[in-house]
Amino acid sequence: MGAHDDHDPDGYGREPTLPEPLPPWSDASDGPGADPRPDGPPPPGGVQRSARVAAQATRGAGRVIARGSGSAFRGARRFTHSGGAGETGLARLLELHAFNTAGDAAVAVALAGTVFFTVPSDEASGQVALFLVLTMLPFAFVAPLIGPFLDRFRRGRRWAIGTTLAMRAFCCLVLAGAVVDESPTFYIAALGCLVSSKAYGVTRASAVPRLLPAELTLVKANSRISLTGTAAGAISAPLAIGAVALGSQWALRYAFVLFVIGTVLAILLPPRVDSSEGEEKIDLTAANGVTGVLAPRGVVNALRCNAGLRVITGFLTIFMAFVLRDPPAVMDWSGNATILLGLVIGAAGVGNTIGVLLGSAAKERAPELIVVAVLILDVAVLAIVSIFLSWGTAMVLGLTAGLTQSLGKLSLDALIQRDVPERVRTSMFARSETLIQLAWVTGGLTGIGLFTIDAGVDTGLRVVAGVVLVWVVFVISRVRRDRLPAAPTA
Repeated sequence: MGAHDDHDPDGYGREPTLPEPLPPWSDASDGPGADPRPDGPPPPGGVQRSARVAAQATRGAGRVIARGSGSAFRGARRFTHSGGAGETGLARLLELHAFNTAGDAAVAVALAGTVFFTVPSDEASGQVALFLVLTMLPFAFVAPLIGPFLDRFRRGRRWAIGTTLAMRAFCCLVLAGAVVDESPTFYIAALGCLVSSKAYGVTRASAVPRLLPAELTLVKANSRISLTGTAAGAISAPLAIGAVALGSQWALRYAFVLFVIGTVLAILLPPRVDSSEGEEKIDLTAANGVTGVLAPRGVVNALRCNAGLRVITGFLTIFMAFVLRDPPAVMDWSGNATILLGLVIGAAGVGNTIGVLLGSAAKERAPELIVVAVLILDVAVLAIVSIFLSWGTAMVLGLTAGLTQSLGKLSLDALIQRDVPERVRTSMFARSETLIQLAWVTGGLTGIGLFTIDAGVDTGLRVVAGVVLVWVVFVISRVRRDRLPAAPTA
């Protein structure tokens, strides 16, 4: 071995044994490990090793993040394209809906730090009423016209969907400037965002039947759409919060980008979205004569139940959002008001997700009974919480509202799938979505009125519970009447 070492000048035979280097702070001034420059810099070996380790760790972290992002993207793509959705174009609708929901979440986060939310509670009432009346009341008049308009405007639905997204993109740019300049155009742009968002719901609903794969029912398709929207909103909201840290205008600009992408995806939807071949008009009532196919009574009753559910949701969204800015003493909350609002909203999101997961069973478990049961449950919990109000019961109310709204809508979808003829199914979706959105606006306007007159949170909950309870009695009476056998004719 020794001879080999003597004739191995490059050291490839074995690693030579070297004396252990002295640390740079050693007092030794001679010997094989001494630094010939006592005051010189430390040997670079340790620094280089540290740099290599850091570089390797960075590259490793990058690979993990890239691998995780790639896996998440592939998983999302499998979810949106499964069941034949990729072949029919439903996957593209899911993708644009994700950008739509993400944009709406960003707008909501951006507006949460502007105008009336930053105004002291004793000065906010007038501004809140003005803003919400300006943004909601016009839609109350426009909404009944959207369904009939879409029935007439049967071509170019891709452009109709894209227009609702493009309008919001433009309004977000205007809002971004108005927030900085505190311009009155803020209200007009906010109105455009709300009306366009509601119109999107109607136009998108009418497109779903045209893109439905043979492997999927309407219930499963709408469940998938709802889950996609929930996930997109959950991802987008934290990003928007980060943008708000730089200023609300940046969150609005972020929303602008999302809506622009959604607009492009809408235009790229398959041409079959525009096709109206074989479709007919549907009438929900025979009050003024029937000019098309009359909707089945079970579907109409389910639509009434959903209207009651949306009134509650609209009311809670508006009324509680402002009441919880300064939680009343009866709620026994001593922490940050924003945290409480987040808990209630989070509970509603959890309830909505649970409802979606349970909704696939609606088609097999008497959806006409489920939709009535969830309305009764929603009103009952609303009444109980109004009596035993606390921050905990407020979370229960949010959870219940999200759960019942989701189950109610999916039950309605199941009934439309089962009882409405295919030739009028698209028209039924457009009409039903219009009425549901109008019910939400009605609940929101009720919240405006109660907030403006400084009604206590428990009083507001009791008032709405009483109103919707009357509606429940009406709905149940109609259901019972429709189940009675028809009188024999001579």
